[in-house]
Amino acid sequence: MLTLSPISLKDANAFVAQHHRHHKPVTGHKFSIACTEAGRLAGVAIVGRPVSRYLDDGHTLEVNRLCTDGTKNACSFLYAAAWRAARAMGYRKIVTYILDTESGVSLRAAGWACAGLAGGKRWTGSRRPKEDLYPAQMKYRYEKSIGKEF
Repeated sequence: MLTLSPISLKDANAFVAQHHRHHKPVTGHKFSIACTEAGRLAGVAIVGRPVSRYLDDGHTLEVNRLCTDGTKNACSFLYAAAWRAARAMGYRKIVTYILDTESGVSLRAAGWACAGLAGGKRWTGSRRPKEDLYPAQMKYRYEKSIGKEF
């Protein structure tokens, strides 16, 4: 049986560093959630401000990292928990991004909706990192929100 517990950013980032396929740990967050099975850490969700300045309106959060060890249903369990926590804190919308080669089945199982292709393959402009921080491919944005008026 999967259970939720709080987790520090330091411990969540350590799990991401060990298990994530293509992302490194993050520098900050609003909150992190751990998923355990029989007392064993099975996954983490790190939730923070949206990376896109256009979405950073004070009412929206982003799941910046979601990482599991492959435990069945852990991804959808964490996505659903991240939304419930954000909503309980007064946020009205939550977003995340997946690579275009990923299926999104865990997000759909948690009730999230695909908002379509988002962004480009790489960062551009003066703030562009010297090396890519993630695979250079298209992403899909998924989101969940309160009502259509938002």
